[in-house]
Amino acid sequence: MIEAWASLKSFKRKDAPVEPPDDPGNPAVGFHGERRSNSTHASTTDPDTRLARKSKGHEAQLAYQGQVLMENRHGLAVEGDVTRASGYGERAAALEMLGQVATTHRVTVGADKGYDTRDFVEALRLVRVTAHVAQNTSQRSSAIDRRTTRHAGYGVSQWKRKHVEEIFGWLKTVGLLRKTRHRGRARVNWMFIFGLAAYNLVRIRKLAEATE
Repeated sequence: MIEAWASLKSFKRKDAPVEPPDDPGNPAVGFHGERRSNSTHASTTDPDTRLARKSKGHEAQLAYQGQVLMENRHGLAVEGDVTRASGYGERAAALEMLGQVATTHRVTVGADKGYDTRDFVEALRLVRVTAHVAQNTSQRSSAIDRRTTRHAGYGVSQWKRKHVEEIFGWLKTVGLLRKTRHRGRARVNWMFIFGLAAYNLVRIRKLAEATE
């Protein structure tokens, strides 16, 4: 989750008339008791951003979603993308990134429970990718079964996939992407890819030092 460079005060109804602010520098906005959603509201500062929350119990904020595809052997980022925050953006971005990678031979991909859906798993199989997703069995059945989980490679994927959090942690702290300084998905995506390239250079240097 990348916090957008836009205030919640800018999140207004799409059909609301434009009125001059009482204070251009810090206008008074009263939205208490108002039901706001991405279908009826949009940010006047950054229309590409969306209202989202990281998880239940967290405050909703205007944000983008950054997606990373990591190779498991060395922990390097091989693809990245910034999407509008939504419940489907992660899976759609994953399919697009994996489709570019699995062109010559079958590969596996590890992912968390959020990717355990039948549509996503079936779409991966069409592009010759084996889904090593964590099983989500909370009041439902998983999209994968023992035919996948019984293999040792599944356990390795579940262990290795967690290292992607190291990339996100670096981007948010060193890469200064906890909150973007740019507006518009194209510019935010450019800075995100630039941050991934910088991370890879740092990671490669550490790998080289470890082999000396």
